[in-house]
Amino acid sequence: WNMTEKKKAGRPSSYTVERGDEICLRLSGGESLRSICRLDHMPDIQTVYAWMFKDPIFLTQYTRAREEQADTLADEIIAIADEQPEVVEVKDKDGNVIDHRLDSAFLAWQKNRIEARKWTAMKLKPKKYGEKLTHAGDDVNPVIVETNLNVFGELLKNIKLRRQSE
Repeated sequence: WNMTEKKKAGRPSSYTVERGDEICLRLSGGESLRSICRLDHMPDIQTVYAWMFKDPIFLTQYTRAREEQADTLADEIIAIADEQPEVVEVKDKDGNVIDHRLDSAFLAWQKNRIEARKWTAMKLKPKKYGEKLTHAGDDVNPVIVETNLNVFGELLKNIKLRRQSE
């Protein structure tokens, strides 16, 4: 053992390329980091965050997986919207079926699922799925700030003329 060699403190990292790849593949497929980290062979969330902090390659891979996850969520929104709504029977007091209606609880649940995915996709990939708000110009119509110093020049000239005439 050489005194000039630095000894690493703490436990060795549990990071492996295979584990990092699996996490990113699962994320891009739409799974949440929380559900991935609940698996027996996976680390806890804080460990994954520590890997991102320590390993720029994993951070880049993770960031890309999150962007891809937005596309997966957008695909899920379409699938949810295309699902056949549940129909419930409406019966009279004698138990006879008198009508069929869409299940309002099911529809509310589906709407919630869509909204959650929409919000998440917007946050993960705002340029693609975020609302397009232009507060002040864009590449095509940039904001032009014009300063018209002539206005001040004319004002000063008028003030001088007044003073001279007084």
